[in-house]
Amino acid sequence: MELSRVSVNGLHKDFKIYDRPQDRLIEILRRKQMHKIYHVLSDISFAVPDGKSLGIIGDNGAGKSTLLKLLVGTLQPTRGEIQMRGQIAALLELGAGFHPEFTGRRNIFLNASLLGVPDDDIAQLENDIIQFSELDYFIDRPVKTYSSGMYVRLAFSIATMVRPDILIIDEALSVGDLAFQKKCVQRMNQFREDQKTMVFCSHSMFHVQELCDIAIWLDKGKIREIGDSEKVVGHYEDFCNAKKVYNSIREDLPEELEEESKDKGTTIQDCKINSLTVRSAEGEIITSLKALSDIRLEMEVEVLVDGIEGNFGFAFMKSAEEPVASFLTTSLSDVEKGPFRKGDVFTVSLLVKNLAMRVGEFYVLGGLADKSGLLWYETKFSKLLPIEPNKGVGPVTMQSEWTVHKDHV
Repeated sequence: MELSRVSVNGLHKDFKIYDRPQDRLIEILRRKQMHKIYHVLSDISFAVPDGKSLGIIGDNGAGKSTLLKLLVGTLQPTRGEIQMRGQIAALLELGAGFHPEFTGRRNIFLNASLLGVPDDDIAQLENDIIQFSELDYFIDRPVKTYSSGMYVRLAFSIATMVRPDILIIDEALSVGDLAFQKKCVQRMNQFREDQKTMVFCSHSMFHVQELCDIAIWLDKGKIREIGDSEKVVGHYEDFCNAKKVYNSIREDLPEELEEESKDKGTTIQDCKINSLTVRSAEGEIITSLKALSDIRLEMEVEVLVDGIEGNFGFAFMKSAEEPVASFLTTSLSDVEKGPFRKGDVFTVSLLVKNLAMRVGEFYVLGGLADKSGLLWYETKFSKLLPIEPNKGVGPVTMQSEWTVHKDHV
């Protein structure tokens, strides 16, 4: 039986909602109920095995942040049980655990002490925390003068540097610049390699899919799905795409269809990517890349609305925000771009010749855009694809031919 550092059983959380502030006092004095019960979480049960990471996804208001606060202990459940084994560090609301009048340096000691770290250990970690946060100049200034990004830098540095058994993060990667986000992801991956337990809540499906082994999809306070992160994220993305409405597409719809959608209050999804596949030139599905080889990128597209015109794109990505190379049809006239009819299913294929990347790991991104190329309907990432080891120097290589010609004297 797998041991679990995080175990939740039959968890419920209700909040009392009052129409007026004075109704609280009236309720106490008259012993008459003046509130309504709002069920934030209902019958939540799950367990996170040691060394595994859990992602929590869902729409705004689904109960994600409330669940994290219950795990940390800043909120108490209405009923149900929560068992946490080991030291916990958490990044929840911006600036939580910091004293605004204290300097960043003093808040390091304050925050780490709240995590149960002895003062001697904090002193040893201080320089590493400051260095990772990149707050050298600001570390002796009051944190009330910090920007939101600086808050997160310091909080993330403290929480991860003290090496807790359980790390709980609520949307920390949504604040801060790209370079620091990359450092955070590297630190979180190291955390996973050390067989620590992580609970991560985010609207970035890319980060949930790559950083988490298991995912929970919360919908209106209940678990809609739990399981492998890739599978759950895929189902959630399909759900979100089904709710999308693009006004620019409505302009191109037949009047009767547009009026029908308005009258019924329904949403219209234009098209979707059913699958994204990376193949060798011979057509075999591949899980790694070889320098200077030919590869074929394919995505199956399904059209859900008549009259759609669009563009297609692929890209090689180092991360969710860092493209290395991209291929778009916006400037091409010899590629079929529609208009397509509802129900059309077709495969978009791109042959990339002599792959120039020599080292590293990359994702393939497939995307669908409107006819202007500015509005992206949907994007989908592949699994991480490593470059197979090969001789050479530098990040790229190029196909070339050598000749040596000896002049006759």
